[in-house]
Amino acid sequence: MGKTTGFLEFDRKAEHLRSADERLSDYKEVYDPVREEHLVNQAARCMDCGIPFCHSGCPIGNVCPEWNDLVYRGQWAKAWERLTATNNFPEFTGRLCPAMCEEACVLGIHEGPMTIRMVEKNIVEKAYERGIVKPRPPLTRSGKKVAVVGSGPAGLAAADQLNKAGHSVTVYEKDEKPGGLLRYGIPDFKLEKWVIDRRINLMKDEGVSFACGVNPEKDALSEYDAVVMATGSGTPRDLPIPGRNLNGVYFALDFLAGQNRLISANKPGVGAWGKINAKDKHVIVIGGGDTGSDCVGTSLRQGAASVTSFELMPMPPEDRTEDYPWPFWPMKMRTSSSHLEGGDRFWNIMTKQFSGYKGRLRSLTTVSIDWNKPEDGGRPKLVEVPNTEQIWQADLVFLALGFLGPRADDVISRLGLEVDERTNMKTSDKYQTSVPGVFAAGDCHRGQSLVVWAIKEGRECAACVDEWLMKEGRLPRVDGIDLTDVKR
Repeated sequence: MGKTTGFLEFDRKAEHLRSADERLSDYKEVYDPVREEHLVNQAARCMDCGIPFCHSGCPIGNVCPEWNDLVYRGQWAKAWERLTATNNFPEFTGRLCPAMCEEACVLGIHEGPMTIRMVEKNIVEKAYERGIVKPRPPLTRSGKKVAVVGSGPAGLAAADQLNKAGHSVTVYEKDEKPGGLLRYGIPDFKLEKWVIDRRINLMKDEGVSFACGVNPEKDALSEYDAVVMATGSGTPRDLPIPGRNLNGVYFALDFLAGQNRLISANKPGVGAWGKINAKDKHVIVIGGGDTGSDCVGTSLRQGAASVTSFELMPMPPEDRTEDYPWPFWPMKMRTSSSHLEGGDRFWNIMTKQFSGYKGRLRSLTTVSIDWNKPEDGGRPKLVEVPNTEQIWQADLVFLALGFLGPRADDVISRLGLEVDERTNMKTSDKYQTSVPGVFAAGDCHRGQSLVVWAIKEGRECAACVDEWLMKEGRLPRVDGIDLTDVKR
């Protein structure tokens, strides 16, 4: 815990957003720097709650009260050690995680929960600023070689853990730089890419090798004692309706990756664009999740004439309902920094067709829907509302509808791996695929998910690989409770 009376003395105060005008003028991180005094006061709010439910709210089992207490006492080096004992990349989760731990915080029952994510991110930054973070290569090597295919958060976590165990690790990445969706799918205003580069350089200094621009063949992987597949879930869900082939309808990731590559190439100007240009265009984003929100923020920065978001599901309630009791993750209204910057949002709306002229998108047609709940308690059924058809002007449409599974052209087929009914890699309870010595972790294994779940899977998979190689378990396991889903 922090200060005994801290939660009585200090109110919850999360990170402060830079002004919307300032944010829209660049692609820098959206938050202002946080003063150390503010961090200490927020850490002081951590109460002696008896049973810290934040532990179970976190997939990787972060022991938040312990590092909150250390921050309150100004012991930044120890806070860094405690934080990184359970989390390989707190600089990623501190910026990207939706903070399930905060929804499970006991303090949140009757007032604002702990600002866990803010404190977490700043422990990392203080550790780097003060020279606490130093390369720690393993003292001895096992003589075993492991290949990790994919350099997203799951692959990086697996590589980091296996390297700590003394194995020689090579990470293969098909793109030009490591990071996966962290680098190419998430905008810089949420995660500037120097944060990834800083971590990759540290991993290199600790002995991890990276081979980028490579999609390894089966023969190359056969040289390793074990292989970890962490290729992600790269097949986007499509919207096969009339007019889908019109020029102007794109998958969200194609748009986001293009802008990220421009910034990486030192062309970060707000007016810059690549193949897909939102400047002065009427943009519609179909899909109301994080990826849709990222399209909103990027479109506004490129100078879109208007940005509108459609969501098929009903508008969530503002607060937790009885269907999602504490400490479970609640389905409630969430507004991102991008939504605060501009644009309109609509719920219970379904797109019926795209229309255009000479092959170019000009508009789309929608209808309002209801979700009828069967009396037998089954799944709600979508019903179109009569006489609600509407035509919207649209020059660009971004499909942010989630992902269905690993790409078919990945190394999966070359290795002959079995997949499940959702096309994810099928594994045993120890992450081993149908091919002995080949393991799988992250989105290619569990399906599209969060960065924190990818890190958890990478850590768990690494522990299983190490046990398989060395005939004993030497790396920590995390057997947490999933509080992100509850059926009532």
